[in-house]
This record gives sequence, C-alpha cells and structure tokens, in this order.
Amino acid sequence: MARIYQAATMGEAHIRVAIVTDRGRADLLVHRVASYGMAHGDARWYITRDKQSATAWVYFTSPGFAQVSICFVDSYGEAGWQKPNPHKGRFG
Repeated sequence: MARIYQAATMGEAHIRVAIVTDRGRADLLVHRVASYGMAHGDARWYITRDKQSATAWVYFTSPGFAQVSICFVDSYGEAGWQKPNPHKGRFG
C-alpha cells in the first residue's frame, strides 16, 4: 500500500521523484487515491502528512536528480510501472 509522505529535504527522502507530463518519459504511472484503503502497490498513492504512517518518503525534484520519474494519471487501469527500475516495490 503506497502511503506517500512528501519530505521537505532531499536528505530525509527515501526516493527522489520527478513529475513529468509526458507518459513516455515516466518510469511509473501513478493514480492518486483519496483514502488509505484505496492505496495499493507502487502505483496507487495516498499522500499523507503523517510521516510515521507513510510507506515511502519522497522528495520531488527535477528529472536530472530523480531516481524515478512519474506521471499522474486519471484511472486505476492506467497506473503501473512502464520501465524497469531498481526502486520497483519500494513505494508500497
């Protein structure tokens, strides 16, 4: 279950993430969900302000510094990994 906390600094983050608008450039397509229960795997993110309940702390940065590039999508069916990445399985 992907409960994501947005870290304030790059140093406290588990993973550095870049948001891209072109799906072809994204490693992971992410669908943002409204509750903990709907979060599932790496691709359905519930963004929380509670760092203790988060499964991953991410820092949003530019593509040059990112370990994973994501693109937000509108449906569950579109969400998922698009490219191989060593961080697969680290969000949920």
